[in-house]
Amino acid sequence: MNPDKKIIVDQLLQRLENTPYLLLVDYTGLTMPQFNTIRKRLREVDAKFHVTKNSYIKAAGTEKNYPADIQKDLSGQTAIVFGDKDVCAAAKVIAGANKEFQKPVIKSGVLDGTFLSASEVQGLADVGSKDNLLAKLLGVLNAPAGAIARAIAAKIEKDGGGAPAETEAAA
Repeated sequence: MNPDKKIIVDQLLQRLENTPYLLLVDYTGLTMPQFNTIRKRLREVDAKFHVTKNSYIKAAGTEKNYPADIQKDLSGQTAIVFGDKDVCAAAKVIAGANKEFQKPVIKSGVLDGTFLSASEVQGLADVGSKDNLLAKLLGVLNAPAGAIARAIAAKIEKDGGGAPAETEAAA
């Protein structure tokens, strides 16, 4: 490999070093203001939108042992989306931009070394953010305890009284 290209691939590898995910998107037809809007929205969810040559992505992917399936999507104008935290939030930003601008188009992705098709990445966008998922999980976990508390309160009310301390204070 040309030494200049090796330097660029090494820089790309440094950027991808600690990221658990990589999304490939086709940015054909995006205007600069649209591109900047998407970049800003991705920064808000701790993700980056980076344009580089397909051959550099391919070389970096080989170096990081990404699945070979990703290489079929390395054609045309390809940008990568990557970040340190929430893949769902990044996928949601890209999907939202697609609804708003009709571009960029999700090609595929890699999450923790596993290949994701475009529909799987779209599924991640539909799931929602990590905070939303945690809130839903907390609601599910609290539901049985809430039901028990309501049942106990109803039983106490049905039996005609409150706590013994309340009855003694009234007397």
